[in-house]
Amino acid sequence: MNTTCENATADPRESFVAQQINRIDGCPPDPLLGKHAKMADNPFAFYRGTAQLFYADLNAGYQRLPDCLTSLPLTCVIGDCHLSNFGFITEEGSHGDTVIFAPNDFDDACVGFAGWDIMRFLSSLVLAGRYAQGIKAGRFLHDKTGTTKPVVSDEDITEAMQGFVQQYVASCQQLFEDPLKINTAIESIGPGTRLTKHYDKACRRAAGGREFTSKSALAKAIYMSEEGLRFLCKTEKFTPLASHYYQELETAFAPYMDDEILDIVQRNNAGTGSVNMDRYYFLVGPPKPHTPSSFSRCHIVEVKQQREAAPLAYFEQLSPVNRLNPAHLTARCQRKMQRKPDLLLDEVYWQKQHYLIRSRHHARVGIDPEDVTIGNKSVKGGFSDYAQWCGQALALAHARGDRRSTRFEQAVLEHVSGQQDILVPSAWEYAAQVTRDYQAFVRALSAPAAKPSASSS
Repeated sequence: MNTTCENATADPRESFVAQQINRIDGCPPDPLLGKHAKMADNPFAFYRGTAQLFYADLNAGYQRLPDCLTSLPLTCVIGDCHLSNFGFITEEGSHGDTVIFAPNDFDDACVGFAGWDIMRFLSSLVLAGRYAQGIKAGRFLHDKTGTTKPVVSDEDITEAMQGFVQQYVASCQQLFEDPLKINTAIESIGPGTRLTKHYDKACRRAAGGREFTSKSALAKAIYMSEEGLRFLCKTEKFTPLASHYYQELETAFAPYMDDEILDIVQRNNAGTGSVNMDRYYFLVGPPKPHTPSSFSRCHIVEVKQQREAAPLAYFEQLSPVNRLNPAHLTARCQRKMQRKPDLLLDEVYWQKQHYLIRSRHHARVGIDPEDVTIGNKSVKGGFSDYAQWCGQALALAHARGDRRSTRFEQAVLEHVSGQQDILVPSAWEYAAQVTRDYQAFVRALSAPAAKPSASSS
């Protein structure tokens, strides 16, 4: 019999954190669990893997949102908002070729307070910047460890946080003055910026781009076999399915696809927070014979097991919408928050689990912390620029929760404008708590496993 989380440590805070980890992952900190191994890399990775802890802290009173954030109307929120949950994607999933910068992960989306996303993002800026400082100092292992390049300072981090809040408010001001701007998105990034290369990469990989047939998400995942197009045998990413299981999946999910199913594999070790959730890739497209023309009509559809959104363990009662099953809630919120939602976005109940069905973007270029915190462009305003782009994209996503009025935007102008001096210190404080929790988590991973008592054997 396994020991309980309460027995894992005598420290009340460490016991509380272990309980929250156990609630989602099914075990206390465990060095053999792949998700926990990822989380042990650095405090930012730990933050990504423990979104539930933020909401447990709010519920228990360990963290309190400033009043200016709790005064906002409810809207659709990302739920696990942080620096790396924004990036470049092709709108409408694999059915469009317009590249935009936007939120790219809605697994923990629900109806809640926009202040959750704002505070989580601000705290992630601190953790990302401190991670870069740790890489340079050799405290964290990375291919850039010991780099001679400059990294963002604490002053740069604070500037980025202030810029994020200011741009979020400014975007709401624009939407309040011209509601039609709700249909806009960040569609281009100028030359010479910190993200110019990321934007150009996404454009090259979009349908019609010069690298679509070689570097797109589709191209990197499939090959032409004697039987036609198939997923690559990348054992670290894809696991082939036994024939009977393949047939079960094909029968269950074929009605939700928009073309023939050409191949199915299990996707391994994707993400951080959801690394231990079942995930399958379906290659969908025209039937054989396959040609370069038919390749361009193929796309990958992800079928992913969904669990309850992180905030809902404590805040489900905020809206009746939150009572929807996890996959339905994710799909609903994603449709609300995106300008042009994925055309293939649905949910299925299969084998007593809820699964989300969604198109994989042909061009999906994510942003890692080191992409915007290390190097001359980062320290010369690039980190702040990135935070401001995120502020604009997040304001658009939140405002779309109510497209019938500008009530949300007006509330932001009344309550959040000019509140940087309150929000920024609060985020610094919570980031410090996350760092302490991370350090305790790493100690717990390296501690010898407690032996069961005689009475529990």
